[in-house]
Amino acid sequence: MNMKIEEEISQTKFRNTLQKAIINVIFTSNWIQDRQQSFFKPYGITAQQFNILRILRGQHPNGISGASIKARMMDKNSDVSRLLDRLEVKELIEKKLSPLDKRATDVTISAKGMEVLNEIDKKQKEFDGVIALSDDEAEQLSDLLDKCRG
Repeated sequence: MNMKIEEEISQTKFRNTLQKAIINVIFTSNWIQDRQQSFFKPYGITAQQFNILRILRGQHPNGISGASIKARMMDKNSDVSRLLDRLEVKELIEKKLSPLDKRATDVTISAKGMEVLNEIDKKQKEFDGVIALSDDEAEQLSDLLDKCRG
């Protein structure tokens, strides 16, 4: 059974419906992030690291700079340098000096990184079902969230 936001946070009164909606979006975002964390744990990566690997797979076989990765991240507050260092230690990415700019580094996904993404792809549908919505409802929600951001 679905619990209302009032029950989830034990708050019965809100300043107005906009405040209630904002609180609900924040609460739901955190709820989804908790589930994401559990989903990615067996693969030894975080949601932010997964985001980077997806970006790199989209660029494959070409490299991309850390700055370009940061611009494309869903979490704009991520410390991309630290995340890249951790992915490199796990051998999921490779870093090379850019032939165009010796001060910059090109990042590519490694074969091992592609393997991890392929394994995750097999179970991605399972995670997508974390929000129990029909395709039409998911489209409507997405449209409303786009509208929220103006």
